[in-house]
Amino acid sequence: VISISQRRNLITLYQGPVKYILRDFAVVLTKANQALQTLEKYKLVRDQAVARLSALELDDMVSALDVALVVQRTEMLLRIGKEIERYIVELGTEGRLVAMQLEELTAGVAAEGLLILRDYASTDDPGHAAALRQQMAEWPYEGLQDLAAIARLLGAGSLDSPMGARGYRMLRRIPRLPSSVIENLVARFGTLQRVLGASLEELDDVEGIGEVRARAIQEGLRRLRMQFALERLV
Repeated sequence: VISISQRRNLITLYQGPVKYILRDFAVVLTKANQALQTLEKYKLVRDQAVARLSALELDDMVSALDVALVVQRTEMLLRIGKEIERYIVELGTEGRLVAMQLEELTAGVAAEGLLILRDYASTDDPGHAAALRQQMAEWPYEGLQDLAAIARLLGAGSLDSPMGARGYRMLRRIPRLPSSVIENLVARFGTLQRVLGASLEELDDVEGIGEVRARAIQEGLRRLRMQFALERLV
């Protein structure tokens, strides 16, 4: 049902018990642009936290606090993205530019966030990682500010607890390394540190990895270590 009030200059949509007031185009566009600016700032902060986590993973110095910060900022980024999606729906065809900016700012964030959850959750299962994300999606904004609660969700005793990555996210950064091979590597070695310490022969022994790919994995991890070490110096 559509209700139009000329006196109040309002258009209201009714779908069953749901009531929605259509706002002025200029107001919606302004709010969308403000949300994009907030999203851009959050992405910068999140990217810095992810880079720091990557360097700590390679040095085996990760704490629950480091992981909780990245998880928190990832989920906040996705929430802001959902809010902008609602503005895009209201804007219709005029929201194409906003949609393009949103896609650019959030590309790969959700997938990487799931890999981080799978790297550190107490249970190694993609379904469990998705369930954790769904659980956090139901938290109020105030709940996401509680880093200790996020750490507990992952199975850590406290924010100071040491944590070790399984390696899903880091191994995904190696070019042309299939997901099936990454699964086999984690199944064989269990942690990123053990993959880092594996010999060429040990890597070659994993299903789906020959000598050429084993060398590529070692070289890829070496390059990543150098990359993140240099970024920490900047």
